[in-house]
Amino acid sequence: MPNLYELDPLRDPRWNVLLRNHPDASVFHSSQWLGALESTYGYHSVVITSCPPEAELTNGMVFCDVNTWLTGRRLISLPFSDHCEPLLDPSLSADDVLSWITHGPYREKFTHLELRPFCYKPRETTDMHEDPRFLLHRLDLGPTLENLHNVFHKDCIQRKIRRAGREKLHYEEGSSADLLRKFYKLLIATRRRHGLPPQPLHWFQSLIDAFGKDLKIRVASKDDQAVASILTISHKKTMVYKYGASEATANRFGGTCLLFWQTIQDAKAAGQEFLDMGRSEREQPGLITFKERWGAAPYSLSYWGFPDKPSRQLGANLTSLANRVISACPDIALKAVGEVLYRHIG
Repeated sequence: MPNLYELDPLRDPRWNVLLRNHPDASVFHSSQWLGALESTYGYHSVVITSCPPEAELTNGMVFCDVNTWLTGRRLISLPFSDHCEPLLDPSLSADDVLSWITHGPYREKFTHLELRPFCYKPRETTDMHEDPRFLLHRLDLGPTLENLHNVFHKDCIQRKIRRAGREKLHYEEGSSADLLRKFYKLLIATRRRHGLPPQPLHWFQSLIDAFGKDLKIRVASKDDQAVASILTISHKKTMVYKYGASEATANRFGGTCLLFWQTIQDAKAAGQEFLDMGRSEREQPGLITFKERWGAAPYSLSYWGFPDKPSRQLGANLTSLANRVISACPDIALKAVGEVLYRHIG
């Protein structure tokens, strides 16, 4: 096993150089994403690498230290992130890093370790346990806009896009306080329908502050009333869809389809190669079908835990208390629940 070192990715300039050069680096590795996690939730990040402090950084695995009185101390790579691939080169094996963590200096510090890679699969000798509950959907933006449009489901996507035009839905994009307000109001309503509290408003403001012009809130409105909104982040050659919300009674107007179609056109114009449509639980067939009707390809996405599987029930258990009162809870109380709850989930 090589010698391993720790670095702070928010304060070591070598991290951003590595991210520019490594083909597996995603938006979730970025210092902007890590900074928003720290600003909102207090999660401190650490990178484990085989490169000594004075050397060029050519590899690294990034983790956040999620330490709360409710869920204990956990190392997660990474919280609230769809995926986070180890950034490797021939001198670093992810399995060696895992063995170093689970049998070395970190073992006495944490109760649980969790990985959320896109491709990497730990060897059995690492004692990591698999939870294969997710799919990740990506749309290849290589074809022309016309060819992309022709692949969309004719009734559920193409027709909805035309309907949005007939309804004269108004499209806005940016990151202004007004757009954030519209997005967040729809998010509260959407999360309430799902029996969940909304993420803290501060989280979205932190993302806006961190990503600047690379983040867009996209809003579709009918008669000056916001009916659908999504949040996207542009990173390297990928457009990432991360959050979405809508007014259920207005879904027939095609607002969400309008927003995705505009996003695809923007990504093509910017020369981006993929639209990352995010993860879906295999138990969400409606969401999976929606993404595949755009022509997005599904990829298996497994999370890995030590000493046991990533807890499928952690979020559910923490939100079950809130679920009992959400339907009758006023918005101000619902937001307060989210402010308290998400810090512990990670």
